[in-house]
Amino acid sequence: MIIRPIGERVLIKAIKKAEVTESGIFIPDSAQEEKKEGIVVGVGAFEDGKSLPLKAGDRVIYGGYRSDEVDVDGEKHLFIDFKDVLAVVEE
Repeated sequence: MIIRPIGERVLIKAIKKAEVTESGIFIPDSAQEEKKEGIVVGVGAFEDGKSLPLKAGDRVIYGGYRSDEVDVDGEKHLFIDFKDVLAVVEE
């Protein structure tokens, strides 16, 4: 299934955070919410038709309080506004 976001939106697959450290210490949800990461699956475009500066496969850090969750092939994906993308993670 191919999903292409409309407008200045990005479809990402959220990266699930570990709930327990390697040594067995439980990580509370409040600590996990500080840094949200995901993998870009689809990218929309600016109103003038120019492409957003992201591509499928980019790993991003995002913020914001608003996102629309959708199930794609049994996995959780999020539509977020481009303005909520804070950074691209380069390795």
